[in-house]
Amino acid sequence: MLLTLAVLAFVIGRTRSGALAVCVLTVAFVSPLCALSAALFSARVVHHVLLVAVAAPLIALAWPARQLRSSSVSFLLSTGVLWAWHLPQAYDFALGNMAVYWVMQLTLLGTAIAFWRTVFDQRQGAGRALLWVLAGFMQMALLGALLTFAPAPLYALHAVAPWAWGFTPLGDQQLGGLIMWVPAGLPFAVWAALVARRGWRTMVQRAA
Repeated sequence: MLLTLAVLAFVIGRTRSGALAVCVLTVAFVSPLCALSAALFSARVVHHVLLVAVAAPLIALAWPARQLRSSSVSFLLSTGVLWAWHLPQAYDFALGNMAVYWVMQLTLLGTAIAFWRTVFDQRQGAGRALLWVLAGFMQMALLGALLTFAPAPLYALHAVAPWAWGFTPLGDQQLGGLIMWVPAGLPFAVWAALVARRGWRTMVQRAA
């Protein structure tokens, strides 16, 4: 993983957004958060939010698309991947098998990068881009709400470890859902502000 981060830093680390993306990925995969996320679902949610809502858009800014892609296709793909990996069977399988675990991480990050590249593409109007940012947050918030209000724990992998941290498995799952539902909106708000600022600058330049 350290070698992968070093290569990524060489490729995109010369830009501010690229360097920040490498730092976020280091926190996600090298810091104690990575180990904690094996025990607590709520920590795994933080890990996934860092991937799809922080690192992915930073990489998209550092590595923009060469041609305009379909926002709807990239949105559906990234949403489908995020929801699919949170199905109990898929989630437990991924965290119980190292190869599948890395497939999970790569598909979450890769499809999220594709989505954010279309959002940040300035050939797309700022108004439409803002709608896609909102859509990205809404689908994550909906998933978070479903996890928060689930009547029972969904993930067998987190049936025991949360007790050692003072959580019940259901409480840990509810906390994870709340993180996905509320705090995860903060990075989306930041990216929406960036898109709006870019749109305003473009409008002013055209008016001048």
